[in-house]
Amino acid sequence: MANPDRLTALDSTFLHLEDHSTAHMHVASVMVFEGSAPTLQELVDHVLARLHLVPRYRQRLVFVPFSQGRPVWADDPHFNPYYHIRHTALPKPADEAALKMLAGRLFSQRLDRSKPLWEIWLVQSMAGGRFALIAKTHHALVDGISGVDITTVLFDTAREPAAPTAPASPWSAKPLPGPAKLLGESLLERSTVPGEMVRGARALLRAPRRAVSQAKEGLANIGATTLAGINAPAPPSPFNVPIGPHRRYTFLDAELARFKAIKDSLGGTLNDVVLTSVSLALGRYLRRAGHDTTGLVLKAMVPVSVRTKAQRGALGNQVAAMWAPLPVGVENPAECLRSIATAMEDLKKSGQAVGAQVLTNLAGFAPPTILSQAARLQARQPFFNLVVTNVPGPQIPLYLLGRRLEVLYPVVPLAQRQALGIAVMSYDGHLGFGLLGDYDALPDLDAIALDLKWAIAALSRAAGVRSRSRPARKPASPRASAGRAAAARASSDPSSTGKPASAG
Repeated sequence: MANPDRLTALDSTFLHLEDHSTAHMHVASVMVFEGSAPTLQELVDHVLARLHLVPRYRQRLVFVPFSQGRPVWADDPHFNPYYHIRHTALPKPADEAALKMLAGRLFSQRLDRSKPLWEIWLVQSMAGGRFALIAKTHHALVDGISGVDITTVLFDTAREPAAPTAPASPWSAKPLPGPAKLLGESLLERSTVPGEMVRGARALLRAPRRAVSQAKEGLANIGATTLAGINAPAPPSPFNVPIGPHRRYTFLDAELARFKAIKDSLGGTLNDVVLTSVSLALGRYLRRAGHDTTGLVLKAMVPVSVRTKAQRGALGNQVAAMWAPLPVGVENPAECLRSIATAMEDLKKSGQAVGAQVLTNLAGFAPPTILSQAARLQARQPFFNLVVTNVPGPQIPLYLLGRRLEVLYPVVPLAQRQALGIAVMSYDGHLGFGLLGDYDALPDLDAIALDLKWAIAALSRAAGVRSRSRPARKPASPRASAGRAAAARASSDPSSTGKPASAG
């Protein structure tokens, strides 16, 4: 039996993509809450009370000698929650611009592989009587869908929830496995797991017709996936340039109901509307920068979850990929949406996502050295221009220590020669767009966010959809009201410097 604590091939790939590069493979989120911030001690105690529900968060990577196997998760004997849960504050006026600048700095810092691969930053005292959390987790540990499940574990669905179930026994770290044990287990798996494959093949041969049918289908799907990347490489663009280690981050909040209304009026799926808004925004940005977009179709890598219901809540990655066209040369919103909806429907029928999953499963039998080389080759090949990921989140309010989560903005990492990544996540009637850009390649990242806002408005007009006014917030506590008043006085203070916050 394979070691359940060993990284899968896909999880390992996210480590290899980081090696010897300026890419940082952590997924992240920026979350804004109502009310005054809890103390650092309150947040640490809250997380520790639930950490037994996500035991990987107390584990670190250990590496097999001579790269003779994929890394293994093991208990960190020096686990310190105060290293992972940190406290910071924004400079006056403590607005969203300052929060974006701080987030960009934090996303520029690689997670330390000698420790559990996650961080949570408590950002105190934002303007408007609010506070924020900025969370980072390495992609080798979590994908978008399982990340949603972890969020629902660490957060509450009621303002005053019942006390969490205590662990059966206090946690204590198991000893780290030594090099000899790591090497021995890896070599043993290499000799025994193929035996399990042979037995599986024998079972399939008992039903030869079914086996042949499955093989043909799998080969066809692999062919669709491979040809999509090789026969139609991504065109050159200002988003595909060498990147450095530093990042910019910005976000945009939209109404989920508006996107659903656009879908109902113009056709397609919710994801088609998201891709169309991105396509219209990027087209407008490129034309304003002097680029000719006539007939230009960018390629977006769209991760698709293949996680079953039984796998929800489990860490690790269960994703495949589709190569979605972004016809940035089409300026008419309705026409752009029709083009994308038709293309996405054809892609689903072609079996691209299934083919990508089959290729990922086959990678599980490749030696780690080959996986490392494949990851580097993938980063150099122009298979796509950018990643656009749309993750469905909880559609009920979430709470942290009695404070309601107002909005959530996700982050997708940048690979080599990928200067822009766009992540979208739905939560409680909102769609949060998070745009991550290379600091030097995209100094005007905020302009793309404004173009995205324009694109959503253009789609709304084409669909005859009017923006609905936001429901009024519930009255805040006297302490929160005092915080808002103080923030308002600070924002009107001409002596405010607006210097960036320190991430250290």
